[in-house]
Amino acid sequence: MNRKRMTVMVVVLLVAVSGIVQARIKLVALPERADTVIRLDNPRWTLIEEERVLTLQKGLNKVDFSWKSVSIDSDSIRLKPLDHPDPNNVLLRSVSYPPGEAALVWEIYSDSDYAERVRISYLLRNIDRLITYKAIADKAETVVDLTSFLVLRNFSGEDFDRAKVLLDYGEAFEQGIDHEMTKQLLFLKKPKVPITKVWTFDAAKLPWDPEELENRNVGIPVSYRIVNDAKSGLGEFAMWGGKARLFQDDGSESTIFLGEDVTGQVPVGEKTELYIGDSRDIVVTQRQMKKEDKDRLKNDNGRVVLKSSDEIIIAKIENFKDSPAVLTMIEHISGEWVMENCTLDGKKAKYVKKNANTIEFEIKLDARTEKGPATRNLRMHYIRKNIRPGRNR
Repeated sequence: MNRKRMTVMVVVLLVAVSGIVQARIKLVALPERADTVIRLDNPRWTLIEEERVLTLQKGLNKVDFSWKSVSIDSDSIRLKPLDHPDPNNVLLRSVSYPPGEAALVWEIYSDSDYAERVRISYLLRNIDRLITYKAIADKAETVVDLTSFLVLRNFSGEDFDRAKVLLDYGEAFEQGIDHEMTKQLLFLKKPKVPITKVWTFDAAKLPWDPEELENRNVGIPVSYRIVNDAKSGLGEFAMWGGKARLFQDDGSESTIFLGEDVTGQVPVGEKTELYIGDSRDIVVTQRQMKKEDKDRLKNDNGRVVLKSSDEIIIAKIENFKDSPAVLTMIEHISGEWVMENCTLDGKKAKYVKKNANTIEFEIKLDARTEKGPATRNLRMHYIRKNIRPGRNR
C-alpha cells in the first residue's frame, strides 16, 4: 500500500477574475514525483529534493503544499521553477502558512499556460543512516579486504518509490525506500588495503611498572592502522565514522573474529586505528628517576608561591615477538614545560606534540633473538615551570 502523506494542488486565479478565493481547496490527486534526491550530508536532518510537474495557467496560480504525519522543517521548504527560471515567465510571488495546519501556499505568476517542472526541497527528520565496515586481514596481517555498507532506515512517515541517495561523497544509489523500511547498501569495496599493526602504550592508562603488580601479565592494546590515501587504494573522499568488525584469515579457508571497534570520520590523508585486542608480547617498564624542585619564588612571608620541577623519566621497551613491531607511546606532561633532552637508545628521539600536555612517539622494535627480547630505551628530561604549590599540575 502506497502511503502518500504530502499533497500538492494548484488553484488557478485568472487575472480577469475580480473575486478573491478565500477558502483553500483540498486535492485528492498528487502529482507524481519525477525525480527525488535524498541527501544524507547532515546527521540530524535529511535534505529532500524532488521534481514535480505543475499545471500552471496564465495568471496567478495558488499551489498548496501540505503534509501530514511527516516531520518537515517548514522554514526549509523551497520551490524553484526549472523549465522557465526567468521571473518574467514564472515568478514565485509569495508564501503563506495557513494557521494550525501542516501546510503552505505558494502564489505563482505565469505569463502563459505551462506544464512547469519545479524542484521542491525541504529538510526531513527521521531518516537515519549508518556506515558499517568489515575488514578481513590476511594471515600475515599486512593487508585487509575492506568493505563498507550504508544502512538506511526510513521512519519519516513518507514513502519514496524511486530516489537517488547521496552521501556527501561517493557515488549515488538509485534506491526506493518506504516508511519503516531498512536497507543495507554496499558502499565501498577495496581489496588488499595495507595495514600496520600498532601497539599503543598510554602512560595515563597503563601501569608504569608491571613488576610491581600482583598480576604482571599486563596487556598492551593492539590496533590495525589504515591510512586514507591513494597509496592504500583509498583517499578519494573522507571516510564516515562507523562500527567496524575485524576478522583474520586463519590459513585454512576460514576466518577468525578479532573484535569490533568504532572509528570516527577519517579525512583524506589521515589515519584510523581499529582495536583488535591486547597483547602481552611487548612489555613497557617506565620509571620516574628524578623529580627535583628548583627556581622557587617566595612571597614576603617566605612562603613558596611558584616553583619549577626538574624531572627525568625513563622507559624500557621489550619485544618478545618473533617479528618486528611498531609501538606508539603516549606521554603526558602537565602544565607549562620545556623538553631539555629526549633520547632513544642514546640518540635524539623524535616525537609529535599532540596538544599542550601530550606527546607521542612511534618506536620501531626489532624481532626477538635467541639471546632474548629486542630492547629499546627511551629517556625524557624536561622542566615543568610555574607550578603553584598545593595544586595538582
